[in-house]
Amino acid sequence: MTAVCVTRALSLDPHYSSRWSPQDSSDSCGEEEEAPPTPQRLTPLEQLHLDMRQDEKTVRELTVGRRVGFYKVRGEIGCGNFSRVKLGIHVLTKDKVAIKILDKTRLEPKTQRFLSREISSMERLHHPNIIQLYEVVETLSRLYLVMEYAAGGELHTRISTEGRLSDTDSKIVFSQILAAVKHMHENGVVHRDLKAENVFCCHGGLVKVGDFGFSTFSRRDEMLDTFCGSPPYAAPELFRDERYVGIYVDVWALGVILFFMVTGTMPFRAETVPKLRRLILEGAYAMPPWVPRACRRLIQGLLHPQPSERWALDQSMGCEWLLPVEMPRPPAPLRLDPQHLASARPDELDDEEAEVREALEALGVTAEHIRNNQGHSSRSAITGLYRILLHGAHRRRIAELPPAIMQLTSDPRMERLRAYRHTSKLCTVS
Repeated sequence: MTAVCVTRALSLDPHYSSRWSPQDSSDSCGEEEEAPPTPQRLTPLEQLHLDMRQDEKTVRELTVGRRVGFYKVRGEIGCGNFSRVKLGIHVLTKDKVAIKILDKTRLEPKTQRFLSREISSMERLHHPNIIQLYEVVETLSRLYLVMEYAAGGELHTRISTEGRLSDTDSKIVFSQILAAVKHMHENGVVHRDLKAENVFCCHGGLVKVGDFGFSTFSRRDEMLDTFCGSPPYAAPELFRDERYVGIYVDVWALGVILFFMVTGTMPFRAETVPKLRRLILEGAYAMPPWVPRACRRLIQGLLHPQPSERWALDQSMGCEWLLPVEMPRPPAPLRLDPQHLASARPDELDDEEAEVREALEALGVTAEHIRNNQGHSSRSAITGLYRILLHGAHRRRIAELPPAIMQLTSDPRMERLRAYRHTSKLCTVS
């Protein structure tokens, strides 16, 4: 086959869209009197597809798992009961991602249901303090969840190695966790595995809640019966083998996280699960004297033994201890499917979307690519690329920052605090 025929054969591949010069009008592969057409330079996307089929190094990396889809896979950064988490790098954008890897051959039906809920939960949530899902890649034996990467590691590791947080840092971190959980509950998602190991640190004090492996959709008053999570963070009703309301279980776990943040230790500690169970059912924990009184009230409100008597999230966000903190607010929802970019006029796109469409075009993603992507949701390399670019553009524009501590003079939020104090049953602090 002549060189021209090889080039033509590649052009028939659906992933190869090399554009021809205007002089190319022949259908013949063998007529020597015609000059061979000159293809334009390959776009980054075309070159990547070509490498994934023909480049020896790339094919070998794909075969041994050093590459998954459009991602290079690097070292392990975490592990769970059913998964490992590795660092990934998107080949086109160079963005770092976290890749959760699950072995499908070892997943029982119950675990598969949890996995399906995890994906659905993350698709539903969009908040600056929640880890974002970019893409789901599936092979014959493995499933890969490509997610936002938090470079600072787990909050649990930070406290375990550096000690308890200062009062100011505790307020800044906990307000973000509260805002994230409030966003979950408002969207019908209960986490059921809130713990310091599932809070991830980013730059400058920003934190994000992740690992939705035990999450589920639930109405605010719906009773659940599946025991989930880590025993040190488990609410008393879970140890009583009762049906439970998911949001109250999350609230209890928030109290344990806050205690751990301000003291550097867990409120309930025991060598065995039966002993831990007894301590939690008795509500037996000791509050160190250095914990501020207002923070003690909040911890006791969250760790109330009666689920319905635990402080609501709005009540916690308006408490005296967090009064000087400006709470994080969720941004306007982003469109996580790129379909609208294929036909939208420039005046129909906001600044982030216009920036993303320009970046996609520079990489070689055409309107035809996007239209052919319809219906794939997160299980698409084009969707993953779009979400990474969109998230990056949005993050740059809103300049993701942790909440700030404000100077209190005459703050109208004091009226809200007084209202909560009037309606709440506050525990006596010794």
